[in-house]
Amino acid sequence: MANKAFCESRDVSSGSSTSGEEAKSIPRLRNQMSLEDFILERLFEDSLTHLFLFCLTMVVYLVALSGNTLTIHLICVDHGLHTPIYFLLSQLSFMDKMHACTIIPKIATNYLSGRKSISFMGCATQHFLYFSLGGAECLLLALTYYDRYVAIYHPLRYTVLMSRKVALLMALTSWLGASLNIIIHTFILMYLPFCEIRKIHHLYCEYQAVVKLVYVDVTVYESTVYISTIVLLLLPIIMVSTSHGFILHSVIEMHSAGSKRNAFSTCSSHLTVVSLWFGACIFSYMRTRSQCTPLQDKVGSVFYSIITPTLNPLIYIFQNKNVAKALRRVLRRDFISQ
Repeated sequence: MANKAFCESRDVSSGSSTSGEEAKSIPRLRNQMSLEDFILERLFEDSLTHLFLFCLTMVVYLVALSGNTLTIHLICVDHGLHTPIYFLLSQLSFMDKMHACTIIPKIATNYLSGRKSISFMGCATQHFLYFSLGGAECLLLALTYYDRYVAIYHPLRYTVLMSRKVALLMALTSWLGASLNIIIHTFILMYLPFCEIRKIHHLYCEYQAVVKLVYVDVTVYESTVYISTIVLLLLPIIMVSTSHGFILHSVIEMHSAGSKRNAFSTCSSHLTVVSLWFGACIFSYMRTRSQCTPLQDKVGSVFYSIITPTLNPLIYIFQNKNVAKALRRVLRRDFISQ
């Protein structure tokens, strides 16, 4: 009884309430699902308007997959892009692609099947993948900006400071660093006891929504996760700001207008992607819980799980002259071969 009261008090304090229809449907859901399943909120309902929004979301999802796949393909097949910076960009595109695939297919499957459930292991896997990919992208974006700093501030030493081995080490550091951090938090979270009614008031197994279902005191755990998240965001932001400051200083000292234009062109695509990604992350995870609403959380999650992976390859292709030229070369070569 104490555990049940604690679960109800956490549900009320989180700003969510169970309607009469939901309360009646709880026994039915328990019979349909195993005790280890969670219930997710649906993004789309059974109406023509929501059907249109669902189709629009799937189109955007396919654009994200196609754009990131195209970017990876161009970097692999075009020899002019076989440099450390474009290897790092291919890793970023792969992360964006996986990011979208972690969330959207489950939302689509639940909508088409009429279900709302996700298994315990599915929830743990989704939680781990989503946040490890997000952390890895934060670290790798900062490291790509370091590459631009070396290219502009130390152009003669670029091949020494940014060799392929260094680029590979950067990618491994991003993947492993974020994964080790998130896997510890995920293991602890999924080991904690959950309420009997496991309804997640979110579109996916988002940390802040899942932790509200734990019926024991998790103040220390929440504080630890919050601090590690802030560190994981602040360190890359500091690295990006420092590198950007050095780059601006170096560009201002350039005497040639053409050199300045090329330097700004080189960094513009990276700066746009960095601004989009960190802006969405700051909006979602660097606010106090009193400033957050369920609607804001959903909008933020949709933005950096669908919109950002869709925009990033378009930014790389249209703002980065080397990628645009590689696209024209590949298209011309394919056209001639046909």
